[in-house]
Amino acid sequence: MQIPAIRFRRDNTDFTKTLRRRVDEYFKEKNLSRKGDWRLHVKSFMMIALYFVPWALITWGFAGQGWGFWAAEFIMGLGLAGIGMNVMHDANHDAYSNNKKVNLWVGRTLDLVGGNAAIWKIQHNVLHHTFTNVDGLDEDIDMHPFMRFSPLKPRFWWHKFQHIYSWGFYSLMTIFWMIAKDWMQLRRYHKKDLIRPAGTSVKELSLSLLLTKTVYFSYVIALPMWLSGAAWYQVIGGWVLMQLVAGFILAIIFQPAHVMEEHDYQPAQKGETLDIDSWTHQLRTTSNFGTGSKALTWLCGGLNHQIEHHLFPQVSHIHFSGLAPIVKKTAEEFGIPYRASTTYWQAIERHTRMLKALGNSPQMAA
Repeated sequence: MQIPAIRFRRDNTDFTKTLRRRVDEYFKEKNLSRKGDWRLHVKSFMMIALYFVPWALITWGFAGQGWGFWAAEFIMGLGLAGIGMNVMHDANHDAYSNNKKVNLWVGRTLDLVGGNAAIWKIQHNVLHHTFTNVDGLDEDIDMHPFMRFSPLKPRFWWHKFQHIYSWGFYSLMTIFWMIAKDWMQLRRYHKKDLIRPAGTSVKELSLSLLLTKTVYFSYVIALPMWLSGAAWYQVIGGWVLMQLVAGFILAIIFQPAHVMEEHDYQPAQKGETLDIDSWTHQLRTTSNFGTGSKALTWLCGGLNHQIEHHLFPQVSHIHFSGLAPIVKKTAEEFGIPYRASTTYWQAIERHTRMLKALGNSPQMAA
């Protein structure tokens, strides 16, 4: 691997052993599987329907070319975000089912809606989850030079306005993803030797991308142009609206979890062993928000419980509310921060404040 590798202290501290034991006891006492159950299956059906039913209405002309068309595209955007947060996310973490084939195929709903599950796993599971807020490794905080998400990054004059223009960039996130991001990541991960350890090859991923992108743009753009009766520019405009809705929703759920003033940011120094275990590192770089809202927890696939997700990524999100009191109690016993007191809107306000601070503060020494 050509990326600058850092290591964490082994996860055998009293904190990690205690937390692991308590979580094991929780599932054993309640006789629960760590994976999803009928609640996740019902929600998956609903989110997939929220995307494909409006698509069918648009494609076969039932939505018309007036307000019904645009409403259907807007709902598709909600469905796309819902699939991302509630369906493919659990599956690609092997948290959807005990059956690996089920996880594989449900995870590939991401391919069906324009992404690529194999590449996403490298970016999210390997880089983001392992190296959360580590400069140069966690790509979730690397939109430089357009955005400055880390005090370790150089600051440019336009960053002083990023707390204003960030919301527009967030909305563009999935448009860039569908068109260019996967191809750029494929090239970058090949150079960093991250594709071979993932059990695939550049050729295999290239063919997969070519096939899935062709299928995606055929059914989401070409077919409606042919069958719906809408003008080509309206179909493309509707697709853009759908992506803007999805991108904005995904960003305002994911970004407040790791870009806050109280979070740690770590430079990547080759061969360095940090004097911290990876579980404590997750708690120092992650926040929960809005966990008192059952509606928010349901809608965003438990991603407002980012602490529990980062500590137990192979546990389905339907269990996070039950695990939260255990994690909170254990962290507090060992003097480790457990940040979960903010409402959703407070988290958005604090994230905005952090963007403003990063836009005006000098670069920290790496």
